[in-house]
Amino acid sequence: MKIFRAAALIALLTGPAYAQTPHINLMQDVKSKTPEEIARDKINEQAYKDSLRKIPDARPSSDPWGSARSVDAPKTEKATQTKTRIKTGSTAN
Repeated sequence: MKIFRAAALIALLTGPAYAQTPHINLMQDVKSKTPEEIARDKINEQAYKDSLRKIPDARPSSDPWGSARSVDAPKTEKATQTKTRIKTGSTAN
């Protein structure tokens, strides 16, 4: 009876798990393009590239405080102290 219950439980649990797996067709139908389609794709690609060249450059940011800030941030005193600090051999508190 325990074996029957275990088999029924496994059967009930595998059904939803199997339904969640994706069913992928590995042999997809690949159609070759005709010469007209290839030529049309080349024309469309060239038109796309030309349209990208026509887009004007982005305007500079309108940051009113941009000139007030320095490019290099000054190092704080604490950061320089931690680099030059030498550890001693004593670890007693």
